[in-house]
Amino acid sequence: MFLRIRHFIILFLSFFYSCQSTPKQENNQFQDLTKQIKNFDLLLDNCLIVDGSGNASFKADILIKNDSIIYIGEVDTSQIVVNKILNVDYKVVSPGFIDTHAHGDPFKNSVFKNFISMGVTTICLGQDGFSPDYNNITQWISEVDHQGSTPNIAMFTGHSTIRTLSGIAYNPNPDTVQLNRMGELLRENLRNGSFGLTTGLEYTPGTYAKSAELEFLAKIVGEDGGMIMSHMRNEDDSEIENSINELLQQGVYCPVHISHIKVVYGKGKDRANEIINLIDSARRNNKKVTADIYPYNASFTGIGIVFPEWAKPPNDYNKVLNERGAELATFLKNKIIQRNGPEATLFGTAPYTGMTLKEVADIKGKPYEKVLMEDIGPKGASAAYFVMDNELQITLLKDSLTMLCSDGSPTMNHPRGYGSFSKMIEEYVVKDSIFTLPEAIYKMTYLPAKTLNIKDRGQIKVGMKADLLVFDPNKIKTKTTFENPHQLTEGFETVIINGRVVKDHELFLDTKPGRVLKPSRVK
Repeated sequence: MFLRIRHFIILFLSFFYSCQSTPKQENNQFQDLTKQIKNFDLLLDNCLIVDGSGNASFKADILIKNDSIIYIGEVDTSQIVVNKILNVDYKVVSPGFIDTHAHGDPFKNSVFKNFISMGVTTICLGQDGFSPDYNNITQWISEVDHQGSTPNIAMFTGHSTIRTLSGIAYNPNPDTVQLNRMGELLRENLRNGSFGLTTGLEYTPGTYAKSAELEFLAKIVGEDGGMIMSHMRNEDDSEIENSINELLQQGVYCPVHISHIKVVYGKGKDRANEIINLIDSARRNNKKVTADIYPYNASFTGIGIVFPEWAKPPNDYNKVLNERGAELATFLKNKIIQRNGPEATLFGTAPYTGMTLKEVADIKGKPYEKVLMEDIGPKGASAAYFVMDNELQITLLKDSLTMLCSDGSPTMNHPRGYGSFSKMIEEYVVKDSIFTLPEAIYKMTYLPAKTLNIKDRGQIKVGMKADLLVFDPNKIKTKTTFENPHQLTEGFETVIINGRVVKDHELFLDTKPGRVLKPSRVK
């Protein structure tokens, strides 16, 4: 009760102080503007602006022309012509959210309703070491821009993908020629629009990369002004420090970012603070280290995550079953026990969608390790794994340089792809008062924009691109569940991307104003 009262006091004071203004100064600015421009595309009237900076909200109107914010202040509509006026009625207006770790294919789903419905206006693709297998990112960008996209897209280059394109694939010891070829592919991508390199060191073939290879690529990323986002080698409690330290070695050469930071099997606030202290120590030594996190305590990935490396490609799985079957059964049994038992693995792909590993084993009348070996295999399913601790994860999210992500997609059978950003507001702001609304908005807008070096989004300021949301925080409803994950969020009344309304209440408009963004270093 105290936390809820505190939350509403903060919101009230924020609103009260934000109402103080300088009418004369605003009027002068407006008069100067109207001498130059008479026609505007969109006016948001009577806004309560949470601008993304983390500062208190304030009252103002917002004028938009083309794709940009032209004026913030009191607008006299008798002096201008506006194509469309939205009376916001003092609901919250914030920047559109930026999802630093997302999945999806714009050629299969260019609207991305799951992201739009929860307020995401920019998504970062090419994650976990996998990006479209184009030798030149310019071609991919051109094709996406030609067909259109509703959200903006920031594209990364996948380490596993360029490993394959360069002919290295599963080779743990690439020669100099192969390394240089991979480096050339990376450099070409960075200079033509890639925001950086992603690694997926828990997946094949990325897992075969050794430190020398990763540092070789990090130097190229640094030389061309990019960053590395990493699904690290091992997120288990016993290995997390080693994984972070491996990434920090790459951080000597370029900014590094921990994707969906978590401590699998770890417990409590103290354990989280140990991880934060390790990262803070690196920051004090002039390394740029950031992280993102999704607000769910179950991960989601391929079932291969529980299989040993020697049972996955390029190894012959049938040969493994014949020659090392007993060893594999023991490994899988112990691994599942370590991961909180067969009840904690929930399948998200057919034919076992919505069933736990225990339920499948019971139906088939065989041990769960045999189900994994004989009925599924290392590439036969994806699942949610309930392996994280809530207190630990929230403590990691509170770190000043940890931002929100979804790690979700339109098709993934996990609620994070449909509810991460709305849950941040509905649960962590309104219900539990873990963050104030300005703090939460900052973690979803300006902080990721700064991290990605996107200079024209993430804040509500004159000159910024008009990616905007209109909503009442108390009406945000996260509908998605593990049992029914593809339910759209409710409550983001208006979603604007590059100055165009793409969502009006529950109506998705037939418009694709999104762009494939380029980092500010790329002209």
